[in-house]
Amino acid sequence: MNFDFTEEQQMIRDSIARFVQDDYDWDARKAIVESDKGMSDAAWQQFAELGWLSIPFAEEDGGFGGSIVDTSVIMEEIGKGLIVEPYLATVVLYGNLIAKAGNEAQRAALLPEVIDGSVLGTFAYVERQSRFEITDCKTTAQNNGGAYTLSGEKVVVSNGTNADKAVVLARTSGGQFDRDGLSLFVVDLSGAGVERFGYPMMDGQRCANLTFDNVAAELIGEEGNAMDVVDAVVREATIAVAAEAVGCMGTLNAKTLEYTKQREQFGVRISTFQALKHRMVDTMMAFEQAKSLLFKAMCEFKEDPEKADVTIHALKVLIDRNAKLVYGEAIQLHGGMGITDELDIGHYAKRLMMINSTFGDATYHRNHYASKTYSA
Repeated sequence: MNFDFTEEQQMIRDSIARFVQDDYDWDARKAIVESDKGMSDAAWQQFAELGWLSIPFAEEDGGFGGSIVDTSVIMEEIGKGLIVEPYLATVVLYGNLIAKAGNEAQRAALLPEVIDGSVLGTFAYVERQSRFEITDCKTTAQNNGGAYTLSGEKVVVSNGTNADKAVVLARTSGGQFDRDGLSLFVVDLSGAGVERFGYPMMDGQRCANLTFDNVAAELIGEEGNAMDVVDAVVREATIAVAAEAVGCMGTLNAKTLEYTKQREQFGVRISTFQALKHRMVDTMMAFEQAKSLLFKAMCEFKEDPEKADVTIHALKVLIDRNAKLVYGEAIQLHGGMGITDELDIGHYAKRLMMINSTFGDATYHRNHYASKTYSA
């Protein structure tokens, strides 16, 4: 099987790498994270001009017609550069939900503004009581003669502080825990009845709690049958964050190896110590294992997204375990500097910690992996 990237994918990867090298160094990133918005509008417009925002969408919707591999290439480079701009929230979640659930008119109205960078989006689905169970939903939507209004609260909404619009998961029928009866709605977050409380996460990403009080909303997709679309998008997004994690892990390994070649103790470079060589081999193997399983998940997803479920659960568990090893060793081998805000090592570790709890932690995915494996 050929695991080489296509010429177009190589170009995408190289263009993002150049952007990080030329315009998104560590000092630039720190300034962006410390700004009021916690992101750069100029960088986001550059993403649009370079075509990165169009890649996952179909050509008939104005996109590049890319696959999960193209998305993963982008997300891995985002991980390498610790880019905080909301590609996952706006493109992989918000845009992908519209592309999969929206009708032709909705796609024509909503996707171009994502692709040209004029609108930031998000997917609001987490509630205070739901933890990782997306179907645990108290937010409700009322149908008033074809016009819907939303009421409820969503928490830890990625990019919730800056998003212009959100796709919101709400219940139109059924009980709190039912899979059936859930629907997707597009909400203008600047509209009446929307309140948001924004805050930064430890990795520099911005989130918000959103409260809806009889907010006007537009239904996308079939009423009461949203979970098939949500499952499909979350599968893709889970692979995307796994690719970001692989990017973070690879960079941590490279930076740590370089540091051990420079740091001297007892008059010699610590990279010559046999015990440290073994530890660096362990972290390299952890990275390669995660990358291999990521490739397996991408291949299965391209063939049949639903059949990739088991591998995606396994991938999330492996990312959690191996990322902890990689960032733990990176911090320890850098010594006290590894946990300072001035050095980027600790920030890669924080991002990996957040990825490990995005779309379910290791325990959640291990349980689902076991239930699907042993019931098969």
